[in-house]
Order: sequence, then C-alpha cells, then structure tokens
Amino acid sequence: MNDFIDPPYEAEDVAINKKRELPLIWLLPLCALLVSGWLIYKSVSEKGPVITINFASAEGLEVDKTKIKYLDVEIGKVTAISINKDLKTIAVTAQMNKDTDTYLTNNTQFWVVRPQIGLGGVSGLGTLLSGAYIAIKPEKGKREHYFTGLPVPPALAINEKGKQFVLETTNVGSMRSGTPISFHGITVGEVLNYELSDNANNIKLHIFINAPYDQFIRKDSLFWIDSGIDLSAGADGFKVRTGPLVALLSGGIAFRNPANDKAVENAPENTIFQLFDDYDQSTQVVYRQTVKLVMYFDGSVRGLTIGAPVLLRGIPVGKVTDITLEIDDKTTDIHIPVVVEIEPDRIKKINTTDNITAKDRLTYLVAKGLRAQLQTGSLLTGQLFIAIEMFPKSKVVTHNNTTGYPEFPTTPNTLDQITHSAQTIMDKISKLPLETMTDEINKTLVSLQGTSKAATNTLVTAKDTLGNADKTMNSAQQVLSTLAPGSTTQYELNQLLQKLAETASSVKQLTDYLEQHPESLIRGKEKE
Repeated sequence: MNDFIDPPYEAEDVAINKKRELPLIWLLPLCALLVSGWLIYKSVSEKGPVITINFASAEGLEVDKTKIKYLDVEIGKVTAISINKDLKTIAVTAQMNKDTDTYLTNNTQFWVVRPQIGLGGVSGLGTLLSGAYIAIKPEKGKREHYFTGLPVPPALAINEKGKQFVLETTNVGSMRSGTPISFHGITVGEVLNYELSDNANNIKLHIFINAPYDQFIRKDSLFWIDSGIDLSAGADGFKVRTGPLVALLSGGIAFRNPANDKAVENAPENTIFQLFDDYDQSTQVVYRQTVKLVMYFDGSVRGLTIGAPVLLRGIPVGKVTDITLEIDDKTTDIHIPVVVEIEPDRIKKINTTDNITAKDRLTYLVAKGLRAQLQTGSLLTGQLFIAIEMFPKSKVVTHNNTTGYPEFPTTPNTLDQITHSAQTIMDKISKLPLETMTDEINKTLVSLQGTSKAATNTLVTAKDTLGNADKTMNSAQQVLSTLAPGSTTQYELNQLLQKLAETASSVKQLTDYLEQHPESLIRGKEKE
C-alpha cells in the first residue's frame, strides 16, 4: 500500500526560475502614453501655420471666437489680440488649419466682414447673429506669415470672372472704389481703384467688367461719366436722359459702342480708354490732327473758359486750351492771349488745288477779312465762345507774340464796339466848353424872352389896329349909304374900302401865324 504513495519531494530536486516577469498592470500606463503621443502627433500634424495680421482696429474681434473664413468655410481662428509697439495698430494672431500654406502669400488679402449698407446694396448681414469674421482672398506669390489687413473689403469679389481695363480722365470727381459701370442701363462692372499717372497729368481708373459683358468691350468703345440725368436743349425742344438710380445718387460710368462696329475686334485686358465728361462729348468725333493758334483780345474775356468752343460760321472747329494775361512794361498795355486748338479735318475741302497749302489758304482768307470775335453763347450763364467770321472792313492788328504759336487776327465784338463808340462820344463831350456854352445859352434865353414880350406887344397893337380898322370900315359904310349912287365920291370910297379890307386880311393872317409860330420873329419863316 505504501507502494502507491508518492515519495516526498526533496528540496534539492526543485528547479527555481530566476527570470523576473513584468507585471501586466504596467501595460496600462504604456498604452496611455502611446495614445497620448499619438494624439499629440495628430493634433500637431493637423494644425497649420500661425500668422499675424495687423489691423487699424480690433472692433468686433474676439479671442477663440472670431473665425477666419474662405468661401464661408472656416480655415482658422483668432488666438490672441495685442497692441503693436507703434500704439496705432493691433496685431491679431491666428491659428490656421492644415493645408492652408498655399493660401498664405505676399499677395493674399485679409479684411474684417461686418454689416455694411451702401448705395450699391447691403452686405454682411449674416454677421449680425454670428459676429464679425476675417475673410481671406488668396493670390499667388511667395510664402508669407505676416500681413496687413485691408480697411475695407476689396471691390472685386473672390473668383469673379471678367476683364480689367483702364480709363484715363483729368478729374476723378465722385468716382470711387465700387462706382458702378453700366451698359444700356445694365450694371456690368465697377471701379476697382484709381491712381495718378506717371506724369501726374491725368488719373487712371482701374475698372472690372463682369463676364459675359466683357465681350462687348471693343477697341472703339466710348466711356463717359454718367451723372444719372442729362438735360439738353435743341431745335426740337428739351431732352432728358436718365441713368440707373445708383448713378443718380452717387454717379457712375457708362459705355457704348459706335454703330456698325461689329467688325471691330474685342479689346484685350488692360486696354486704356479715354473717359469723357458727359455723353455729348462721347458723341463727338475725335480728330488726331490739330493746329494750335493764339488770338489776342484787348477787352474783357469774362465768361470764356478753357474748353469753350471755336465756331466757324456756327460749326465747331476747335476749342480753347489756354488763357493767360500779359502786360507790356513799356507801354502798360494789357493783352489777353488765348490759345485755341483747331481741328482742320472738320473742314471738308472741295475743288482742291495741289499748289495751295493750308497756310496759303489761311493767309488768303485773313486778307479777305477772316477774323475771330468773342460772342455770347448764353444770356443766362454769360458764357462766351470764339466765333470766326468774315469782317472785310476790319484791320489786322499784330502783337508781340511770345507764345510760339501763329497769331490769328481778332476784332472787337459788338458790345465792345458800342462801348468804345460811347466812350469816344463821352470824351468829345468832356472836351467841350460846357460852362461857356451854358452862359451863352442863358443869354440867348433872356434875349428870347425879351423878343417874345416884344412880339406879344406887337400882336396886341395889331389887334388894336384891326379893331380900329373895323370901326373905320363901319363908319365908311355909313358914309357910303348917304352918298348918291354912281357918284365919283362913292366909287373912290369903295376902292379905298377894298384896299383897307385886303390890308386887314393880311394883318390878320400875319397875327395868326405869329401866334402859332412866335419863333419866326427870330428864325424867319420856314420854307414850305
């Protein structure tokens, strides 16, 4: 039975494993460490670059709340806001998302989107609830992490299709960034910005025309400033031309293409066009060949402005380009040289002769009396223009011309001539011995008064004489009645009475004439 009992183990027979095993509990920290490392790596790898944007104000911006968006997709977030050392701008630090490095170049633009209300419409209403955000407009260029934010949103929207062109003008007026451009009353583009030209003689407006309207910009397209309403008067009455409401309120630009220009090529991008001041100027033909002349005027040129028309028989042939004032130190004469620009191509020539040059033709016309004269174009505004007409009796007066342009003779206008004639008459009157003449006139009046009194006395005497004659005739008639009919005494007395009657009639006629014309005693009887 003992055989079935296992023998006891002895100590020296036991094999001891001396290798130490790692407890399973340490696997938990290790796994946590690995997971944390993975999360940190993932977080770092998913983060994009950190950028800094300088703004003039931090209005509407908040740390960890203000987003950076591109096409309404969040690509970053503001992480810090601080004031720069210049104490004039603020620095906004933003954490960008992964894969945004391609957006961040030296040409990329940033601006703050806020609610805006303008003549062009309303924008940024979504920020009333969500708050302001920073918008980005990527452009190709070199990598950059420091930027300067725009004070206002750019005029050209993101991914806008179309073409840019340049307009040249001498006065920007009310034109600004965002000014609309219309074509047949439809808004097709806007002004991006403007700048002075290199020589500072004019202003360049950079404009953008949206697609598909950019295909209507031809090489001969005409642009003008559209004030919204144009009022003009012509032979058929008044005409009113209106533009879009936005142009009426803030101004705008319009363009058109001349008729029958389908064969003209489309203008390439960045083509330069002239910007006319109004529609009427855009309808005028532009002539490349011009001739400058100088005209001297001695009278007042008030109402004559640069750009005033020069008319030949009422048809425009040029315009005024410069007005100056000169005084001669030796003679103290004052002259006003006016430089005009004549466009010879406006004048159509017929029956031309090859041997006669333009200068010879002009010399011949001047010899026949062709002169320039200032005339009033409008009685309401007092504006003047230069009229070129024939004045055969006008003399050619030359001046000390130092302008370098050929001189064209002038003649005073009608008002100047009347003023000159009146001044001449007044000068002659001022030279008369008025005091001596007054004394003589007074003496003559006294003499006339004495003569008038004498004439009155004569008339009274004549009336008395006529009265006496009447009495004598009555007495004679009584005597005749007593004489025997047919006697010699009666006959002779009848002859005497007839003579007295004729004499009385003559005296009566003289008296009546003197009553009607007493001045005949001095001047004599007027010839009939």
